[in-house]
Amino acid sequence: MSNNYWEDEDEDQDNDINLQGDDLVKKLRKAKRADEKRIKELTEQLEGFSKAQRERVVKEVLEKKGVNAKAARLVLKDLDDINEDSVSNWLDDNADLFGIKIDKEEPKVSEVDKAALRQQDILTQGAITPDREQDLNARIDNAQSADELIALLRSQQ
Repeated sequence: MSNNYWEDEDEDQDNDINLQGDDLVKKLRKAKRADEKRIKELTEQLEGFSKAQRERVVKEVLEKKGVNAKAARLVLKDLDDINEDSVSNWLDDNADLFGIKIDKEEPKVSEVDKAALRQQDILTQGAITPDREQDLNARIDNAQSADELIALLRSQQ
């Protein structure tokens, strides 16, 4: 006789549980494979959309600048992060390759605007801020003689 403490009936139930467990593992593996396949499909789709979007941005910037669309291949190879600014900067850096003339003129400011800016500078340059006012009052209060007070007032003009 054996030293088993369980009955034969329990053994049959264990086998049923194992079969159910094996079936469950098979279902989980199948679900995992299906999920991995779906992830792969979505990743490929995302990469396709990203590539198309990058190409579209490059072509739009090239059209705005009047550059041949064939230059897109060079831009796409050189740049990792593609947006309008990066493509424009790349074109500016490589303008001599495409015969593009870059206008690097500063924005023109009208004479009226310049005069207004000068007036603002004049006003703000001599203005007394609250901190300067407190400092000035403290210096006046601490002046020991009339000469110090006069020197202080002259330095503020």
